[in-house]
Amino acid sequence: MSLEAVVPSSASKARKIDGRHLRSERTRLAIIEAYLELLRRGSETPTASHIADQAACSVRSIFERFSDLDGLRLAAADYAIAQGQAEAVARNVDGDRPTRIESHVETRAYACEKWLPLWRIIASLDQVAELRARVVMVRRANITRMRLMYRPELSSLSEPVREQVLFALAGLTSFESWDQLRHCYGLSMEAAQGVWRSAIDRMLPSGR
Repeated sequence: MSLEAVVPSSASKARKIDGRHLRSERTRLAIIEAYLELLRRGSETPTASHIADQAACSVRSIFERFSDLDGLRLAAADYAIAQGQAEAVARNVDGDRPTRIESHVETRAYACEKWLPLWRIIASLDQVAELRARVVMVRRANITRMRLMYRPELSSLSEPVREQVLFALAGLTSFESWDQLRHCYGLSMEAAQGVWRSAIDRMLPSGR
């Protein structure tokens, strides 16, 4: 029997390590997605046991990958931010005013609808520095997108007034605003979007 048959090669060891790493990453992602799914179903504080059942793994597997449930929440926030940014690409930026407003509102509304359960959690825990930083990041990304979508109208304003309008639009199209329209006032998706479209149109200047 050759020495190679007895002693695994470095390439074989590397493949085993890579395989274990991929399995571990798949389990990590399954845990994050299980946590998010439980939030969407209305469970505001899923337990480790519930998350493990949903992810089809053990509770031990959760704490092998996350230091605690706060660590899982932070990972879920990062996952959601990455997904949300990929899904919220600015579209129709060169369209006419109604087209741009409709495009922005539709994209923003669907992001709020999808990620609102997680947003409630991370916003309520914004005393945690890492989560607070994520909250600020998401809010600033909304403003950045609106600068692009509404450039023709905003360019007619002086810098201080432009910032005021953007801050007001950010409040209008926030997760908190969407939560009120949908779950306090009971509006449908289309009706809530209609409120946003109308308000944005009224708030924006006529442009050049």
